[in-house]
Amino acid sequence: MAIWQKRSRRSRTGKLLRKSRKKRKRELGRVFIETKIGPEKKKIQRTHGGNKKVKLQRTEYANVVTKEGTKKTKIISVLDNQANRHYVRRNIITKGALIETELGKAQVTSRPGQHGVINAVLTE
Repeated sequence: MAIWQKRSRRSRTGKLLRKSRKKRKRELGRVFIETKIGPEKKKIQRTHGGNKKVKLQRTEYANVVTKEGTKKTKIISVLDNQANRHYVRRNIITKGALIETELGKAQVTSRPGQHGVINAVLTE
């Protein structure tokens, strides 16, 4: 499934903008990676310029920042997800999701499908 990341055909004032060139492969978007709770599984993808992105498909642990410091803790479940309310029952983790850990409730600050790791801040 191709997802083209392109500019709007209209300017800010509403004027119709014409294309100055054709589509480029580098502008092609990719399918959203749904990060779930389970044994760790990562996918490495080559990006524009030969760089790499680590996409996290499943994980059991999160790096949680507390007052004492950062600790690697086990994720129990997803409590709330602002991206989609159905992600809660499917245990899908995205940025801004509220997760239940062994230390307590924490909010995810990283993008697991883009960064390959789950960083969170303790809210309790």
